[in-house]
Amino acid sequence: MNDKILHKEIDVIQSCIQRMADCSFKLKGWYISLITIALTLLIGQECKLSIIGLFMFSITTVFWGLDSFFLKTETLYRWKYDWVIDARLNGNMENLYDLNPMNRKMWKEADKKNPCIIKYVLSKTLLPFYGIIWLISVAIIIYIVLKY
Repeated sequence: MNDKILHKEIDVIQSCIQRMADCSFKLKGWYISLITIALTLLIGQECKLSIIGLFMFSITTVFWGLDSFFLKTETLYRWKYDWVIDARLNGNMENLYDLNPMNRKMWKEADKKNPCIIKYVLSKTLLPFYGIIWLISVAIIIYIVLKY
């Protein structure tokens, strides 16, 4: 096994992991900016509470889903990274430079791993971040529906 191949392959996978983490970080920044600017404008224009609730609900749902996707994909690449190191050090050259994160053949103990996105939606990092705003927007929508 050529160490150069191993190092290049794990560098490529590490760059994918970094890109997913960077996308997640930027997404949170965009979300906070968008919510802040939009709420400032909507409240400043004295928009109806229902518009504010629907806006917050839709934006939060979209960004929460995207952030969950990036967190899931980052995890899949981490599983691939672990497999590649073990496999290459043991002389296994299967799937060389395969960057498909969904390739279950390249996960250690794949039968024990669950890549379901709901696990990431409800993760301890995303649930408080998006869940609070999402619950507030749902409460606003319920209030408006019950009021009329």
